[in-house]
Amino acid sequence: MLVALALASLTAASPGKGTGTVHNGRAGELDVRPPRIEAEVAIDGRLDEGPWLEAAYLTGFSRYAPTDGVAADDSTVVLVWYSPTSIHFGIRAYAQPGTVHATLADRDRIYNDDYIGIFLATFNDGRQATVFAVNPLGVQGDGIVVERGASSGGGFSGIQTGREPTDIAPDYVFQSKGRVTDYGYEIEIRIPFKSLRYQSSESQTWGINVLRKVQSRGQEDSWAPAQRAAASYIGQFGRLDGLTGLQRGLVLDVNPVVTSRTSGARNPTGSGYPYTTRPDVGGNVRWGITNTHTLNATINPDFAEVESDAGQIVFDPRRALFFSEKRPFFLEGIEQFSVPNQLVYTRRIADPVAAAKLTGKNGGTSVAFLSAVDGRDVSFANREHPLYNILRVQQDLGPASRVGLLYTDRMDGDHSNRVLGADARIVWRRIYSAQLQAAGSVTTAPEQEPLRGSVLMADMRRSGRTFSARYRFNMIHDKFRAHSGFIGRPSNAQLLLSNSYTLYGGEGAFVQSAAFNVVADGLWQYERFVNGGDMIEKKLHLNNNFVLKGGWQAGASVLVETFGFDDDLYSNVFVVHPNGAGADTVPFTGRPRLGNLDYVLSVTTPNFKRFSASASYVWGRDENFYEWTSANIAWIAGDISWRPSDQFRATASYDEQYYRRLSDNSLVAQTRIPRLRVEYQLTRSIFVRALAEYRADFADDLRESDRSNNPLVRRTLSGFAPARGFTTAYNRPKEINELRPELLFSYLPSPGTVIYAGYGGTLNEAEAFRFGRGAADGFERQNDSFFVKLSYLFRL
Repeated sequence: MLVALALASLTAASPGKGTGTVHNGRAGELDVRPPRIEAEVAIDGRLDEGPWLEAAYLTGFSRYAPTDGVAADDSTVVLVWYSPTSIHFGIRAYAQPGTVHATLADRDRIYNDDYIGIFLATFNDGRQATVFAVNPLGVQGDGIVVERGASSGGGFSGIQTGREPTDIAPDYVFQSKGRVTDYGYEIEIRIPFKSLRYQSSESQTWGINVLRKVQSRGQEDSWAPAQRAAASYIGQFGRLDGLTGLQRGLVLDVNPVVTSRTSGARNPTGSGYPYTTRPDVGGNVRWGITNTHTLNATINPDFAEVESDAGQIVFDPRRALFFSEKRPFFLEGIEQFSVPNQLVYTRRIADPVAAAKLTGKNGGTSVAFLSAVDGRDVSFANREHPLYNILRVQQDLGPASRVGLLYTDRMDGDHSNRVLGADARIVWRRIYSAQLQAAGSVTTAPEQEPLRGSVLMADMRRSGRTFSARYRFNMIHDKFRAHSGFIGRPSNAQLLLSNSYTLYGGEGAFVQSAAFNVVADGLWQYERFVNGGDMIEKKLHLNNNFVLKGGWQAGASVLVETFGFDDDLYSNVFVVHPNGAGADTVPFTGRPRLGNLDYVLSVTTPNFKRFSASASYVWGRDENFYEWTSANIAWIAGDISWRPSDQFRATASYDEQYYRRLSDNSLVAQTRIPRLRVEYQLTRSIFVRALAEYRADFADDLRESDRSNNPLVRRTLSGFAPARGFTTAYNRPKEINELRPELLFSYLPSPGTVIYAGYGGTLNEAEAFRFGRGAADGFERQNDSFFVKLSYLFRL
């Protein structure tokens, strides 16, 4: 489709017939020798200058998602050439009139639009690629992909095949311009070699692929005819051959940062609302020591967030909540520190004073080292500066496999934690992969015996087109500690078996694919596992997921589970006897096992030009962790994105979870989190944003609701207090209702050069969702802050 239109428009859009070689992806013409041209061009979104006539032409795109193996419906032409200092890409994307989606968005917020993604595997190792994405108006997104088998996840969506998601956190300096045309859109991209790391050889070979997202069809098109079932997406790329005379020059970025924050909080001991102002001056330095190795350093870094973490709901009080890294210094090269079981989690470095990082790759060996000095406030004794050291070394094996070593330590006066581990990912026969890990830790503290523990993991996967499978065993010793990592739930052993069968509809079918997934998941407490005891959790999930014509997605699941009583979780919970007032208590024992039966429905719309949405609903009979009994539960989650113009965007989301007692349908606990984010993009570099999140938590006084109905209490330093579950502490109100407003002005012409001015605060009210109506129950301001951040990137 559109082939004739593409050829006609190509002729009309070019000032003359090009002389560059043509490389048809569907014909397997994947080896490209782009011309080296001693010239520079204006990045204006118009491919009308001389070098574009000599550029190599990449054509013949194939459909990649939701299904692969057929020719793309819309034609795409990519032109590529390079100068001594940069590589240039020009894109002509053909589309039916009125179908192109494009907004004037902030950086990395283009993925609801049509866009082009350039994947450059500059080390040609089949494992990692830098991604440069641009929408039809030239707005940028970027990131990195490091393949480690993460895309074959689970959950209610079942096993997923296809490319692993791009980590969009890193930012790179490059230039782009785009425009919508009568035949589709045209984009011009210049990527300086200063922004890339690549091999040290005189003649370079890079892996390359170009991905086009067509939002009106809900499809992704790929220049290299990649198969979704392959264990490696990057391993199927084409190649840029014969790149010579690349002049990276001196790579030295100096990024001074000035911040000032004025914070106020209600005085807890009396009236008043005092403010304090804290100005800070710091800076970052990035030095490209060689083409392959980069040194980053920072002093008194500004890690202030311009947007707070979105609220999360606690589904299991035994599992810690994970928050993604957002801080600029830690984000660069973060892919080099990726380790199974998240043994590296840089947010553990809470308030760094200074830090340095060396990352790079030489031949098949990559090295990443991070050292950071943290603030005294996060030390055990509040007087030492904790020191973190993290070393990660990986060695390539064959076309897509690798082995890795990890060492971490955290030294805090007389306290220390050290972790040493090894891991490997092996890929064979294109669709099979295995990930293995073994690690040990030693944790010391004054006047205590050292704690020594281990982690063992084996994860086997088959990523076939029709039949996919994942078999995983993971064991975490009860004395294993990772003070530089994130262990969401320690001291357990897990065995997971997941099998998926996928059927595909024919060309133009309403149901593009239907996947049926069966997951058996067993979890032991560590001591029970080593002693041959029973599982504490047994789960059987039946997941059904459908991809429909036009980009719609739907899912339905049935969850059959049993949970065993967790002695550790309730070790401080007691039952009050009818004739007692707290002193006459007995330990709470709970029922030995609870059975669950839950149902899940989900739906996701396509990314329409002005609108997109998703929703999921979980309901049924599930474990009430608060009182350890069965309860009627529901979890509701949904979000809506509205883009009424090319500059205005609004996103609303809502999460709710509740537990109701079976005995009388009374409310045990409830969390509701609506969130609204509104943005107006004045130019590509300037936007204003308003954000508001409301969190309403309710936790009833707990009781033995399925037996005596007597109150449950917890032991405190002064005696006993009513048990309140896990969302609110015993000494806080049953109901906590907080509104968190935020405002931000942002000027970001390029990564590293920014002006931020913002406000954030927290307000409480007695009754949920009154929004300050009435004098008696109006909002009460708890804390707020104003901040300014100024930084400028000097590229020397």
